[in-house]
Amino acid sequence: MSEAASLPAVQARIGDSEFDRDTAVTRRETGVYDIDLSAGWTIISAVNGGYLLAVLGRALADALPHADPFTISAHYLTASHPGPAVVRTDVVRSGRTLSTGTASLFQYDDAGREVERIRVLASYGDLDALPDDVRTTAVPPAIPPMDQCFGPEDGPAPVPGSSAITDRLMLKLDPATLGWALGAPSGKGEMRSWFGLADGRDADPLSLLLAVDALPPTAFELGLSGWVPTVELTVHVRSRPAPGPLRVSITTRNLAGGFLEEDAEVWDSADRLVAQSRQLARPRLA
Repeated sequence: MSEAASLPAVQARIGDSEFDRDTAVTRRETGVYDIDLSAGWTIISAVNGGYLLAVLGRALADALPHADPFTISAHYLTASHPGPAVVRTDVVRSGRTLSTGTASLFQYDDAGREVERIRVLASYGDLDALPDDVRTTAVPPAIPPMDQCFGPEDGPAPVPGSSAITDRLMLKLDPATLGWALGAPSGKGEMRSWFGLADGRDADPLSLLLAVDALPPTAFELGLSGWVPTVELTVHVRSRPAPGPLRVSITTRNLAGGFLEEDAEVWDSADRLVAQSRQLARPRLA
């Protein structure tokens, strides 16, 4: 694909990159894992939800007999912060083609009490064992060539608070979804971008859990600003992505009662729909 020429030089490989190091968990005992959540994946005031989902996804890949997430649903209970955390997993069922488990991430508050941050239910399998048959009406998003798109480095002042995560991503956003950055949001609730990791690492099933939640919120194009915390996020991983840049398209059709949905599609360089997600989020309305 011609866009590959615009990607960073390959400096890191799957298993040996900043993303892999920062999502790595240490098994303390069966079903219990320790991690130090990295400040490098924060945005505005909290750790990014996609990064957190990848952390839990990596723990489940170790705990379950299958390695690839097929579907993973997370409820975000309280905001996570950089620093020590504990992941506890439980195997619900082990089957021949699918295994199912739960995972929760905990941190400690100022009084030393354990606080649950996220709770996940997921089913894992082997993506390489899936049949090749595809019957779909879905089509890749129409995004201009990468050299006609814009990244965080091209924008005006950064968002207030931390924007550390943007240093770890390769984002090139479709100009048609950047009205918010110029003070003229379109009101359409759409966000589209080329996506990769800044160190050149190719995508894999675990990094797809990050990709669905790494773009600026669609709430920005609805004329809203500030942090848009996730309440619930479900991701379906459909295929192991081919090497090269991903294209991510996110849409919101309904903001009501103080909540909105975001539907995401992730397409790889072979024009395959490799991941889909839906999340419920709560934007700041005032």
